[in-house]
Amino acid sequence: MSEAFRPLVPHGSAYASPPRRRDRHGRGVRGPLMPPALPGWRTRAEKFDDAVIGTLEHLERHLGPELDGVEVAVEEVPPSAPAPWETGAVPLGRYFSADPAAGLGHRIVVYRQPVIARSEDELDIVVLIRDVLVEQIAHMLGRDPDEVDPGYGS
Repeated sequence: MSEAFRPLVPHGSAYASPPRRRDRHGRGVRGPLMPPALPGWRTRAEKFDDAVIGTLEHLERHLGPELDGVEVAVEEVPPSAPAPWETGAVPLGRYFSADPAAGLGHRIVVYRQPVIARSEDELDIVVLIRDVLVEQIAHMLGRDPDEVDPGYGS
């Protein structure tokens, strides 16, 4: 090693060893607060996605092949530039019609943050997800939401 370059920490010093994980007061290394097998391990976003999937599976059983090829996605918030027909309140979901020229099928997007903001608890979230999906599917099929799901709005 040249004289011009000397490390700041001398080789063999206690500071040169790699940092250790914290083992404060002999209680062992820190671990996760909640094991992965418990329900609290799942994030709110994962629970929201599961609620959307569960609602969609229920509607698929009810509507059958009418939902074939429909893609459903969850996004955090709607885009900052709303569509011209969207005025007033923040949209909870949006339907995009199929574009065969571009190879795109029917798409429905549910926006997670606006749905959560309008809900008081987890049951409200599930009910609002169902209403949003029913409204968007009804729009896609050209029907009333009550025809798509008789429990709509309750």
